[in-house]
Amino acid sequence: MKAGCSQLKPVLLVLILNLCFYASYQLNELQVCELCSGAVLNGTAVGRFCSSSAGRIDGRCCLKNDNTSDPERIIGLDLSNCSLTHVEDLHGASTALMIDLSLNPIVNISDTAFQGFIELNYLILPQDIVCPGGNASWEKVEFKEGNRLCEGQRDMCNQTGQLSINCPENSICAPYGPSFFECSCEHNFHGYKCLREGEFPVLLVFGPLGVFMVVISFLLWVTQRRKVKSL
Repeated sequence: MKAGCSQLKPVLLVLILNLCFYASYQLNELQVCELCSGAVLNGTAVGRFCSSSAGRIDGRCCLKNDNTSDPERIIGLDLSNCSLTHVEDLHGASTALMIDLSLNPIVNISDTAFQGFIELNYLILPQDIVCPGGNASWEKVEFKEGNRLCEGQRDMCNQTGQLSINCPENSICAPYGPSFFECSCEHNFHGYKCLREGEFPVLLVFGPLGVFMVVISFLLWVTQRRKVKSL
């Protein structure tokens, strides 16, 4: 009986994580791709990138099917010329490789706006806006056609050839967006500062969360269906 339970736990964990990811993805994707009216144009930087990456345009997003998982993921986001004055939450596009925020009267970008954007490699900003994390967080920063281009995100865990001294013992440093890093517990360690050794109580922690995200996903689906019918 114990062997059966041990085999069942990984299956349940994968199911719960997939449900949570799918529900969260659906909620955020719908918002970020519709932050501005219109669609990505072929002649723009994101449009050319999308075409060369065999992506699909959906509103202001470029989507590409991720073969390792079923849902399509955002690889490009074009919010240029959208009259944006503040940039605070773009986390629905955290998988993007390219983002264009040019031609906007931006006066402020939140320090955490690009936290978690580990794949972001090319960012286009108005000329007077500093690259997130500063120039030290990017391999190349240049000005072109009235825009500031931030290219090649640097790994903040290995700036001097050493792991971050801020990570506690029994943990591993990993990049987490421009100027950010995160510390993940090594195998068989968990809890506060990775001090607890042993198996993590997966079902106890993620079980209620999985149920909650399934309910949210269902309510979102119902809402979208009603909108379609009203049209």
